[in-house]
Amino acid sequence: QVQLVESGGGLVQPGGSLRLSCAASGRTFSSYYMGWFRQAPGKEREFVAAINLSGGARMYSDSVKGRFTISRDNAKNTVYLEMNSLKPEDTAVYYCAASNGLEDKARLYDYWGQGTQVTVSS
Repeated sequence: QVQLVESGGGLVQPGGSLRLSCAASGRTFSSYYMGWFRQAPGKEREFVAAINLSGGARMYSDSVKGRFTISRDNAKNTVYLEMNSLKPEDTAVYYCAASNGLEDKARLYDYWGQGTQVTVSS
């Protein structure tokens, strides 16, 4: 089992950048594939990015490809989401999650953090 805690959210102007972090407890972090999802008010939770065990394989949604970068540091039990060129439509609560595969479907993730709010507004 793994517990996940996100941080790094906040208010940023359009075109700005933020880096989200997700710290995992437990000694098994490196055995989990990790993903980021987001949920805007009134909308379903949507896939953002995922990364494999070593960090050598990544996948992104079309809406963030080229702007967001997912990475992980297994020594620090942490996964990151670097977000650049932010747009108002990126506003959402961002969640990190752990899975047993490189997945883009929320139902395939077993563990979730509590989320961190990202607001993109001038």
